[in-house]
Amino acid sequence: MKRQRPATSEMPDPLPTGTPQARAGSLPDREQLRAFIENATGRIGKREICREFGLGPEHRQALRQMLRDMALDGTLAPAGARRFRVSDRLPESMVVQVTGTDSDGDPIARPVQWDGEGHAPVVFMHPELRGRAALAPGERVVARLRRIGPGKYEGRTLRRLTDAPMQVVGLFRTLSETDPMASAPARYRPAGTLTPADRRAKAQWVIPMGEDADSPDDEIVIATPLPQSGPGLHPAQIIERLGPQGDARTISMISVAMLGIPHVFPAEALAQAKAARSVAAQDRTDLRDMPLVTIDGADARDFDDAVYAEPVGDGFRITVAIADVAWYVRPNSALDRAARLRGNSVYFPDRVIPMLPEDLSNGWCSLRPGEDRGCLFVNMDVAANGAISNARFGRGIMRSAARLTYEQVQEARDGAPDTTIAGLPDGLLDSLFGAWRCLSAARAQRGTLDLELPERLVRLDDHGRIAAIAPRIRLDSHRLVEEFMIAANVAAARCLEGRHLPCLYRIHAPPTPERLESLRRTLDTMGLKLPPVGSLRAADLDHVLRQVRDTDQAGLVNELILRAQNQAEYSPEPVGHFGLSLASYAHFTSPIRRYADLLTHRALLVAIGLEPGPAPGHDELEEAGIAITRTERRAAQAERETLERYAATWLQARVGMVMDAHISSLSRFGIFTVLDATGTSALLPMSALPEDQWHHDEKTQTLTARDTTMVFRPGQALRVRIEEACAIRGTVLLALPDAPPSHRRRRT
Repeated sequence: MKRQRPATSEMPDPLPTGTPQARAGSLPDREQLRAFIENATGRIGKREICREFGLGPEHRQALRQMLRDMALDGTLAPAGARRFRVSDRLPESMVVQVTGTDSDGDPIARPVQWDGEGHAPVVFMHPELRGRAALAPGERVVARLRRIGPGKYEGRTLRRLTDAPMQVVGLFRTLSETDPMASAPARYRPAGTLTPADRRAKAQWVIPMGEDADSPDDEIVIATPLPQSGPGLHPAQIIERLGPQGDARTISMISVAMLGIPHVFPAEALAQAKAARSVAAQDRTDLRDMPLVTIDGADARDFDDAVYAEPVGDGFRITVAIADVAWYVRPNSALDRAARLRGNSVYFPDRVIPMLPEDLSNGWCSLRPGEDRGCLFVNMDVAANGAISNARFGRGIMRSAARLTYEQVQEARDGAPDTTIAGLPDGLLDSLFGAWRCLSAARAQRGTLDLELPERLVRLDDHGRIAAIAPRIRLDSHRLVEEFMIAANVAAARCLEGRHLPCLYRIHAPPTPERLESLRRTLDTMGLKLPPVGSLRAADLDHVLRQVRDTDQAGLVNELILRAQNQAEYSPEPVGHFGLSLASYAHFTSPIRRYADLLTHRALLVAIGLEPGPAPGHDELEEAGIAITRTERRAAQAERETLERYAATWLQARVGMVMDAHISSLSRFGIFTVLDATGTSALLPMSALPEDQWHHDEKTQTLTARDTTMVFRPGQALRVRIEEACAIRGTVLLALPDAPPSHRRRRT
C-alpha cells in the first residue's frame, strides 16, 4: 500500500488553540505546565517555563518543587540535566541519517542522536529537489521534521552535511556466476558487493575492480564511499579488513567500527599510564591488616572493589574499598581526556575495550591479591533492619586478602569451601552474608523493582569459535556484592549532599503515564492489576512480578515491565532512582570502568579535605552527565548487538533445526519470539503462518485466525524451525515446524 503523505509540511504551533494558559506572572498549574512542555519544541527547562508564564524569582522555589513532583510521579521525564519532556517528540529540525529506502524508493532516515526510549523514530524524507542528487544510505542531513504519527515523522532536507557516510561496515561478497553484474563488460564489472551490517540500511553497495583491498569472499570490511557518476548501486572502496565472517573474534569489531567506539589510546595517555607507580602509605589510612576480598566473575581481569564485614552489636560494620583511580587520572590530563571520551569500558565475549589503559585498569588500579594498592574506602554501620549510619570516607592503602569468584563464594556458603576461602579468617564469609541479609531487609522494606531477566553468556574456545551460549546464573553472592555497592553509592551521594557539593547522581525517573497506561492495558488482559498512575511505586510493579514468579507468564511480564521503564542516566539534578526506591544515589564503586564514578571520587576527596579542589561544579557535571549517558547507551547497544550477532552465527550452523521459543510481542507483520536456548530475538513472519485471514488486536494483544481456532498471544510457548540466520546483521527468521522449507538465499 502506498503511504499517503500529509498535504503540508508545516510544524504545529508551540501552543495550539484551545490549550489552557495561565495568566502572565502567575504560577501555572500542573495541567498547564504539562501542556506547555508537551507542545513546545525541544527540551524544556525552568528558564523557558519562566519566560512563557512571566515568572519571577519569587516563583522559582515553587516551580522547582512542582517539576520535581511531576518527575517523581512520572508525569514528566528528565531530558538531560535541568531539562524535561512529556513524550519522545523530536525537535523542529535536527540531523538525521539516511538508512535506506521505502517501497516507493523514497529515503528513510533516523535521528543521529536519539536520547529517547525504545527504537528511534522513523523519518520519511521527501525526494530532493529537481536537479539535486538523491539521498544515499548513510548520508547525513539537517532536516525539518513534522510529526505524522507515533514514532513517525516527515522530513525535508534543509542542508546536506555529507555526500555519503564516512564509513560503511559490512560483508564483502565476490560476484557469483549467477549475479547479473557478472555478465557486464569487463570494464564495468565490479569486484563484488557490500552488504551493510546495519540492519536498518536497506541498500547494498558495489565494490569496483581494484577497490577491494584484495579481500576474499565472506570478509568483514570497512569501506568508504566513492563518487558516483551514474545510476545503480553506490560505489565504495574497502579501506580495512576486519576478518572473515566465520571467525567469532571479528564479530565484536563490527559494533566497535559501526558505533565509532574509541579503541586506540593516544600515545600521551599510554605514556602516562606506563609511568604510574605504586602509592605511598604516607597520609593514607593503613588497611593492609584488614582482610578485604574482591568478588568478581571468573573471567574478570580488573578488580576495582573489595569488601569486608564484622559483627557490631545486633548489626555489622562493613567496609567497601574502591581503587583510587583519581590518584592516577588527574583532571584535564591526557589520561583524563581519553577516559572521558570513552565514558566507560565496553565488554564483549572475546575482548574488553577498556576506559583506561591496561597498565592502570589491569595494573596499578586493580586490587590484586597480596599487592599494595591505593584506595578510597567507606566504613558504614548496618543495623539489623538494614539502616545505614556513621558512614566515613577516607583514602587508604590496602592489600587484598583474596581474589574470589561468585561461584567460589556461593559454593562456600553452601558448605563446600575451597582452599582459598578456607584460608580466610574464621567467620568472614558469615559476616559478609549476615550484613547482606540486613541490607536486603531494608531493600524489601522500601520496595524495589527486581526484574528477573535472563542473561546469556557466550563462551568461546581457544580458537575463538563459539563453544556454547548458556544462561548466566544469578547467585546470592552476586546479590551480596550488589547490596554492598548500593550502600556505598548511597553513602557517597549523602556525603556530598551533606557538604553542599554538587553530585553527579544516577537517576531513574518513573515510567511516563503513557507507558504505564499501555502496560496496564496489557496486564489487564492477563488478569494482573496496577494502582492508579499518580500513586504507583516500584513496589507495586514488583508485586506483579511476584504474582507471576515461577509461572509461564514470568518471562513476558518481566519484559513488559522493563519496556515500560525510562532509561537511567546521569544528572546533577536529584530526581531520584525509581527502580531502587532511593532519593539520592550516585555511582562510586567502579572508577576503572565508569567515568561517572571517577567524578564522584574527585568530589568526595574535596569533601573530606584530602584534595584542594575545586570539586567538579554543577555545569561541569551537567555536561559530563549528558556525554557519559550517551557513551553508556552506545556501549549497551554495542554489547547487545554483538550478542545478537554471536547468536545468529551460532544458529547459522543450525538452520533447519526445531527449537523451543516463546512469544514476546505481536504485530501486523509477524510474531516476535525469544528462543529459549539462546535468549535470541527472532521473527516469525506472517508469510510463515498457515494460510488464513489473520487479525491483530492491539487491545487484547492477540493474533487470531478467521477460519480456524488458532490464536497467538504474548508469553505463549512455540516450537519453531530456524529458517534463516544472518550473522552480519544478527537477525534470525523462523518458520513453523510443519511448514515447507523456504528457498531464501542464505549466503549472509
